[in-house]
Amino acid sequence: MSRQPRAYRLDDPNVTNGSVVVTDEAFDAIEAADGVVVPMGEKRRAPWLGILLSALSGLIVLGLGLVVEKLIVDLYTIAPWLGWVALGLAALAALAFFALIGREVRGIWREQKIERLREAAIDALAVKDHKAAKAVVSELLNLYGSRASAVQGSARLMNLMEEIIDADDRLAIAERELLSPLDAQAKRAIASAAKQVSLVTAVSPRAIVDVAFVIFAAVRLLRTLARIYGGRPGLFGFLRLAKAAFNHLAVTGGMAVGDSLMQQILGLGLAARISAKLGEGVLNGLMTARFGLAALSVCRPLPFVREEPPKIGDVAGELISRTEAAAL
Repeated sequence: MSRQPRAYRLDDPNVTNGSVVVTDEAFDAIEAADGVVVPMGEKRRAPWLGILLSALSGLIVLGLGLVVEKLIVDLYTIAPWLGWVALGLAALAALAFFALIGREVRGIWREQKIERLREAAIDALAVKDHKAAKAVVSELLNLYGSRASAVQGSARLMNLMEEIIDADDRLAIAERELLSPLDAQAKRAIASAAKQVSLVTAVSPRAIVDVAFVIFAAVRLLRTLARIYGGRPGLFGFLRLAKAAFNHLAVTGGMAVGDSLMQQILGLGLAARISAKLGEGVLNGLMTARFGLAALSVCRPLPFVREEPPKIGDVAGELISRTEAAAL
């Protein structure tokens, strides 16, 4: 049977020191901690799956190279000009392949840059680091300074670069001057996607059409939000960004349930009473809006410092209001 917790005084003679070392000075505490054995984590195993996929990919590329080479040689045997045409087409295909690889690398690099910028801003806010906040603002100016919507804001931020300002105040000014117009565009994009999904799924005759359009709208919305905040993801960059958005949605979904929950339940109940398809449309629209908010948080290069984070009512409130009006 477990004992109830009790409080003791350190100078109580009845208290015996077990594994706890009581010290008076900070340096003594550090020296005492040197004797503590920290358990090492389990050693990582070799990434056999990655090695297998890399080896298979290499074999496939080599096989395709041999097939193309044999095709070019056979065509050259038939007619020399056919061989030259095939060689030119192969060179063009190789050029396009390397261009696609370069675009994928640039897209992933830009996503990682935005992620590092957001993490640096979070760290600067946590420790009130003035220099780190100043470096974050400089990166934001490099990222958005040339945009038409940020010309005046960039000029004001440049005038404040040499001023001594608190880290949170500096980042709040950058948020207002550079990111507020982008946040407005992102919220309009999310609201538009939610309304489109709600309308299409409410009138579509087949469930497969609903699923296909919801996926299409989510993909298009994620790419739109990435472009708004400066990312240009390719295929692999998009998959990486989608994974991050779904992870963020899984983490914050439970906390976001309380956001206008009663309003959503009321709206869905009214929609279900009017029409089952209308209820499905409202539900799909709300799901698209929630995914859009998660994607916005992932694509945004700063956390919300002073600006209020958008809620489901800001981007999908019209769905509920229209449902209530229809019920009346």
